Amino acid sequence: MRAMFRIFLALMLLAKGAFAQELTALARVDPARSEVSDAWFGKTQVSLGLSQGVPFRVFVLADPARLIVDFREVDFAGVTADMILPEPGRISALRFGAFQPGWSRLVADLAEPMLPRDIAMPVEEASGAALLSITLEGVDVDEFSANAGRPGNSGWGDAKRADLKRRPKAKNSFLVMIDPGHGGVDPGAERDGVAEKDLMLSIARALQDSLRRSGVEAALTREQDVFVALETRVAKAHQANADVFISLHADSLREGGAKGATVYTLSQEASDAATAHLAARHNRSDIIAGVDLTGSDDQVASVLLDLARQETEPRSAALAEVLVSSMAEAGGPMNRRPQREAGFSVLKSADIPSVLVEVGFLSSERDLANLRDPVWRAVMVEGMAKAILDWRDQDAARKPLIRQ
Repeated sequence: MRAMFRIFLALMLLAKGAFAQELTALARVDPARSEVSDAWFGKTQVSLGLSQGVPFRVFVLADPARLIVDFREVDFAGVTADMILPEPGRISALRFGAFQPGWSRLVADLAEPMLPRDIAMPVEEASGAALLSITLEGVDVDEFSANAGRPGNSGWGDAKRADLKRRPKAKNSFLVMIDPGHGGVDPGAERDGVAEKDLMLSIARALQDSLRRSGVEAALTREQDVFVALETRVAKAHQANADVFISLHADSLREGGAKGATVYTLSQEASDAATAHLAARHNRSDIIAGVDLTGSDDQVASVLLDLARQETEPRSAALAEVLVSSMAEAGGPMNRRPQREAGFSVLKSADIPSVLVEVGFLSSERDLANLRDPVWRAVMVEGMAKAILDWRDQDAARKPLIRQ
């Protein structure tokens, strides 16, 4: 009975005429036939109109309560959450987009515990169009918890905890791992048609090109608009034997009127309340994308923090200082306190100097205009690239002293 609530798997379309339409193109979402509505007796209806039927699965996760729908594969282009969920109710928020290559995901935040009771995807015989229908029913916390969890089905593009083998390091090599923040179902900050995930991927690619032109090897944690778990981002840096890790962001933060480029390093205690709030937002990326965090070990994070302080933290701080100086020299504008500290999950590598760069804040009119300007972005990228090269040389010169 529990398995029935946890997953509904449609690996083939059973309706008569389901294959009348060639299923080579992506299924497109039709917002006119899509809706989330609360009904009587504690029930909520989720309907998603699709141009064709696709394999899908449905399950729920706890802490916080979320409904997850995975598709193989759906195009959400041009669809916004408010088209499907005009007003929050028993479902308080809705997110969707690419999850892994070939997979899409919809995440619905549940304001109260509910389980899917009726799930169907009827397909029209003539057109091939489909309608995913999910009826949720209110349950108590114990029943919800008993049925929550990611299904163990292989082949569904699940974001598993990273287990990547480290590659051998070539002598005298220097590799920069660039981490474009957010991606896929996790868009990051959004404002006036601008998504943080898209801006950061563009800046990351430009920084990679600039470093390569200088003879420095550079890699990205994601090459396209897909979701990458926080742990996997760090693991990719370890797998590649990276010498430095730089995570790029452009968040939206009203607290303190945040504006201007800011560079963050790892610390258990945040520099200020606004930075603590920002770190909390960043560290929720896996939850936003509907990742099952059951079994995550907070003790590991504590150990990594302790190790980082011994050697890597001073090197990270030196990198942050050089980045702030070089980006300011390139024209900034910089934050009034451009170098700060907080417990960002992606900075918790014990042996790789790591920084997180807020290139600007989408909540600032000035920063938004700059981030939209390709010329400004190019100048800032060159400033960051110069800083990385300067830090590399300085770090190499300091290395014999550190090891004494």
